[in-house]
Amino acid sequence: MKLLISILFLFTLVATFTDIKAETNTVSSTVVTNSTPPTANAPSIINSNSDICKVGVGASVQNNVVGVATGVVIDDELCQKLKLSRSMYAYGMKVAAVSILCQDPRVWDAMTDAGTPCPARGSIGVEAAQYWADNPSEIPDGSKYKTEYVAKNTPQTKEFTDAQNAALFKAMFVILTGIILF
Repeated sequence: MKLLISILFLFTLVATFTDIKAETNTVSSTVVTNSTPPTANAPSIINSNSDICKVGVGASVQNNVVGVATGVVIDDELCQKLKLSRSMYAYGMKVAAVSILCQDPRVWDAMTDAGTPCPARGSIGVEAAQYWADNPSEIPDGSKYKTEYVAKNTPQTKEFTDAQNAALFKAMFVILTGIILF
């Protein structure tokens, strides 16, 4: 009987030892996370018609929390002037077509450099050149000649000499006091 108890004790000990060993196993695992933030997509602005003088611009900004996307359409003024000028020329109104283009300072400068001033108020040639000289404020902003034309039309301030200042002082003194000095 002692032998039986010893064998049972040995089996119990082995079984307990194997249970403890089984509990100490380590488990390793890899956790895969997708941490890419969502993307803000700028709207696409399509100009399918080539006869439109507009340009589409889109932009977007994204961070981990919020995203913003926007788009606008911008008028192309030079394109509009070219189309208007072509239409006027097609109708036979050549001076009006040139006048539309002369609203751009680069065209105004080129016409002046060529010696053919832009039309002004129904006048062309020498009369137009005289109009631009008399009215430099009408020259398109950005023209390289505008400052020159404005400087020619600005009245010069007159500086008094010492003799003129003394004469002015005497005249004012006589007027204010009524006493003639000498």
